[in-house]
Amino acid sequence: MTARIIDGKAQAEALRKEVAADVARFTAAHGAAPGLAVVLVGEDPASRVYVASKAKQTVEVGMRSFEHRLDASTPEADLLALIARLNADDAVDGILVQLPLPKHVDATKVLDAISPAKDVDGFHVVNVGRLSTGQSCLVPCTPYGSMMLLDATLGKLSGLEAVVVGRSNIVGKPMAQLLLKANCTVTVAHSRTRDLAGVCRRADILVAAVGIPEMVKGDWIKPGATVIDVGINRVPAPEKGAGKTRLVGDVEFASAERVAGAITPVPGGVGPMTIATLLANTLIAAHQRRGLIPPDFFAALDARLFG
Repeated sequence: MTARIIDGKAQAEALRKEVAADVARFTAAHGAAPGLAVVLVGEDPASRVYVASKAKQTVEVGMRSFEHRLDASTPEADLLALIARLNADDAVDGILVQLPLPKHVDATKVLDAISPAKDVDGFHVVNVGRLSTGQSCLVPCTPYGSMMLLDATLGKLSGLEAVVVGRSNIVGKPMAQLLLKANCTVTVAHSRTRDLAGVCRRADILVAAVGIPEMVKGDWIKPGATVIDVGINRVPAPEKGAGKTRLVGDVEFASAERVAGAITPVPGGVGPMTIATLLANTLIAAHQRRGLIPPDFFAALDARLFG
């Protein structure tokens, strides 16, 4: 058996088209497009590329993009002052602070300084609390994008057994909450779980988000299971030449593909969905900040996932 490849690029493109159409309607009705502010502190190469991609896609769907690039030595107080200004700026509907931040900056303090109504990353403690108690909120982008891929692949998730490998605040924990909301039976596992391979083999849905290259092997996977590989790890690729690297996930793709029913590749799986979902969150925030109901597309999606 060879697994069906879950095409995150195609799903992300479809989502961006939906968002762009709704942005056009929003702009025509309200005289101004939704705005997304992205803050980058420092010169991390991967972060710079990611921020540039976010800005490009923001403009492509018709939104306004506000980029703030700060020196790595920027004091925490100056960063907090910038966030306060963005919170008060009516042109800004969503605020994203690119992680990681320099060591002298308290990331928790910075993320919690963002208004929950503009927290399009879904990391503010208020949004985290709302998600954990089943209330409406802005949801972290990577887990929300992963749920969209599961919706497109499986449809109703109710009653399925899901295992999330990884317990980070950014992916593992919110992913588990979303799967619970979709009426799955959820286990959160991690590197210290006893018989981790055995736990994974129970899963109808296996989400790997632990940050260890190719940790999950093919014989850890239940035959026919759906595998969502969130990992993005750069490893040496000597076959390409000295100093060359390649991207791999947290799942050993070659062996997993022979067992799983469906699987996301790396790259081209979950990654493209993250930025597309960020744009969707910005559009949702723009509606909610004005007391408006988000477009029907999002209501229909939520009904399928969590209804």
